[in-house]
Amino acid sequence: MNLTRHIVSVGRSVGLAVLLCLAVGCRKDELVVPTEYELLPIPIRSEADFADDEPIGMYLLNEGNMGSNKASIDYVDFANGYYVRNVYAERNPTVIKELGDVGNDIRIYGSKLYAVINCSHKVEVMDARTCVRIGQIDIPNCRYIRFARGRAYVSAYVGPVSIDPDAQLGAVFEVDTATLSVVNQVTVGYQPDELDIVGEYLYVANSGGYRVPNYDYTVSVVERYGMKQVKKIPVGLNLHRLRADAYNRLWVSSRGNYGDVPSKLHLLARKDHISKEMVVTDTFDIPCSEFTIQGDSLYFYSVAWNNQTEDNRVSYGIINIATKTLVSANFIADGTESDIKIPYGIAVNPYNGDIFVTDAKNYVSSGVLHCYRRDGTKKWSVRTGDIPAHMTFLYKGKG
Repeated sequence: MNLTRHIVSVGRSVGLAVLLCLAVGCRKDELVVPTEYELLPIPIRSEADFADDEPIGMYLLNEGNMGSNKASIDYVDFANGYYVRNVYAERNPTVIKELGDVGNDIRIYGSKLYAVINCSHKVEVMDARTCVRIGQIDIPNCRYIRFARGRAYVSAYVGPVSIDPDAQLGAVFEVDTATLSVVNQVTVGYQPDELDIVGEYLYVANSGGYRVPNYDYTVSVVERYGMKQVKKIPVGLNLHRLRADAYNRLWVSSRGNYGDVPSKLHLLARKDHISKEMVVTDTFDIPCSEFTIQGDSLYFYSVAWNNQTEDNRVSYGIINIATKTLVSANFIADGTESDIKIPYGIAVNPYNGDIFVTDAKNYVSSGVLHCYRRDGTKKWSVRTGDIPAHMTFLYKGKG
């Protein structure tokens, strides 16, 4: 069933009231944030009219403040024209503590939706169509998730959530997506963040964030079929984002030390046409907090904090990954970037080129999701949960 079709069919007010009563009745002693439906200024369409490669919706994972147990999932319904806030609570009224503490990544693989809940030490697994809970995978201090051939790979800091100069090495856990059980794991660098897959290898960006100021600076190379770390590639200080492109190269961001070592963007490619060994081929003096790759365009933004000046410097841009050149110093063309206080997430609709940017605002209250046309002009904005961060698209054939 479509996420909002049942509400539309019986009438918004009656359907919503019934669902809220069910949710509150099952959690007598808890403060329940009700699910809310808001109409968006987009045309209503039948799912049958969507192309197979066109998203029918998009999930947004709100991190929530650490320790507040307020991670939540919102849903943009491109078919019925709704924004649904806190859909997980509505679809899972009997789950105690709802989604959990600090949402860190969200992805769809097959018919399942996976949400990495960092400080709850779990990966929540749901039906991709309905958001109904299927189960969970217990992984300590988990961070990011990727998939290949029936396996999920989850990076994890492993140790307790605390700054510690002696913080332990992290790991990547291998999960069977059929049984949702951990089948293997491998030790990598310190506090590993994003990871991606090229061929038979996993590449993991090690941050060393708990060991400040002694950050890690390496990308771990893991042989997938043996789950063995075979190499570490020196890249840059305090690594964070890591994404593969269509040319089997890796784009990696480094956060630096927030002082005299700035954030940068790095490109890793094969050493030569014969070797499978990756090396750093280019380093761009471009600060980068988050990015997404669509076709030959890498869309990025930066929120660069400087300890000396005690302020953030925000920037947006597009890099042509084929030519490795900056082609736009700001992908928001109508001046509405002034509406964004703290950009915190980015995604691009692969079908129509719409650009989605989230705003964390003050980190303690509701954020905002902004939608821009491919030409950089704003289409609409909508209120989200707290600290909106991670997005994944739902296609017609999923579930």
